[in-house]
Amino acid sequence: MSDSISTQPDQGEVTGPQRVSGPQVSAAPRVARVWRDRATHVVRGVAPPTVTMGTRTGGDEEISQRQARAVIDLALRVGEAMLSTGASAADCVETVLRLVEAYGVRSAHVDVTFTSITVSIHRGLLEDPLSVMRVVPGRSLDYTRLEAVQHLVDDVVRAAGHGRRPPDVDTARVRLVRVLSAPHPYRRWVATLGAGLMGVGVVMLFGAGPLMWLVAALSATLVDRAQRLLSLAGVAAFFTQAVSAAVPASIALLIFWGDSQGVSVLGVRYPSLVVVSGIVVLLAGLGLLGATQDALDGYYVTAGARGLEVLMMTLGIAVGVGTVMALGNALGISMEVDDTLLLGGNPLVDGAGALLIALGFCLTTYAGLRTTVMAMLIAALGWLVFAAGLLLGLGGAAATAVAAVPVGALAYAAHRRLRVPELAVATASIVALLPGLAVYRAINLILSDNPAVVGTATIQFVSAVATGLALAGGLSIGGFLARRRFSLDRAAQRARRRAPGHA
Repeated sequence: MSDSISTQPDQGEVTGPQRVSGPQVSAAPRVARVWRDRATHVVRGVAPPTVTMGTRTGGDEEISQRQARAVIDLALRVGEAMLSTGASAADCVETVLRLVEAYGVRSAHVDVTFTSITVSIHRGLLEDPLSVMRVVPGRSLDYTRLEAVQHLVDDVVRAAGHGRRPPDVDTARVRLVRVLSAPHPYRRWVATLGAGLMGVGVVMLFGAGPLMWLVAALSATLVDRAQRLLSLAGVAAFFTQAVSAAVPASIALLIFWGDSQGVSVLGVRYPSLVVVSGIVVLLAGLGLLGATQDALDGYYVTAGARGLEVLMMTLGIAVGVGTVMALGNALGISMEVDDTLLLGGNPLVDGAGALLIALGFCLTTYAGLRTTVMAMLIAALGWLVFAAGLLLGLGGAAATAVAAVPVGALAYAAHRRLRVPELAVATASIVALLPGLAVYRAINLILSDNPAVVGTATIQFVSAVATGLALAGGLSIGGFLARRRFSLDRAAQRARRRAPGHA
């Protein structure tokens, strides 16, 4: 059988002219385009933005208007109480957010300024939003009330977190009113005694004797009473601060005058220590820590207002002391600070002085027993760290910053474990490190009318400012490290996202 000739072309074989359609033709990609696409893939982001703006559409539609109003009213009262008793803006926002979330409100926004607090609730597209503002009438350090308010909020949040129904809003409001209207845990004379203990503790840090303790206690007591009476009389805070600062300066002027007349007070070696102790007592009541913390947390409006208040009150101290020193110069009485005036150097005495200062501050601010005990222990530890830093050759500001770090960390740890106010513990623990001596030396040099010491006065002033910033910065770093250890809840994270670093 013969082979037949196939008339079908093999696959892939071209036997004649062929027509190829357009889609089957593709040009080879250019090298530049390939590399551009690869570069775009490497650079272009694939994750959503870290800070989302205007993308949230949900609200609290299921919350009735009556419930929303009740929750807002309770939240505003709590926020006002915290700001009035000395809490920082971030702590206030965190507490308010924890409270409203415990009652099922997830879309609340809290805005705090120096004199007001605003709470807003977005209730979806079909319901009217709610926004209420409450003015903060005044500020006074009262850590008993601050601790009681925090306990109230903790109880509500703990009940909601354990799956139980939190207390009714009306019940919580009644408890809050009871807390805020309760009397102080002790009488006013005990707070005045606390100011005297602070004065004693300050002079102990410089190695003063028992008679100097008595003079410093008397001076600090008079300062406290002067502030109290002037405040009740409605005198402006700046003039109240100036008059109060003039009290210890006048006592020191009398002692300097006695020395010039040959009538020395036995045991009072450094009369200027009376002024230093008075300055520390007055500086302790200022909101330096709160102002710096607000700035670090991104609440710049509140921080600016608080910072201006601290500046004005410090200027009031300078005016009061400077006026008395100018009077002394006119009478030919020098109130210069002895160059040999240094810290005592005895760790036991210095530690006891730091304990007394913390105890006195807690008494003047009506702190509770647990807060007072923790503040005293942490203050003694902080002072020992500060003394160790000086022995290692660190400067005053650097040693202060190093000592403030463990104080800030332990204050937050005590807050988490023992439910005591962090601000109260931290502030009481660092009063002993306030730059009272540097402030007095700066004022003294400025009023000396000697152009040759202007540079030295500037150095003393810068040293005082650097010490204050070191205290605030060290406390903030210590608190930050402790928060990383204990972790932050959702409300705390929202409250601290205002700082640019959180973006």
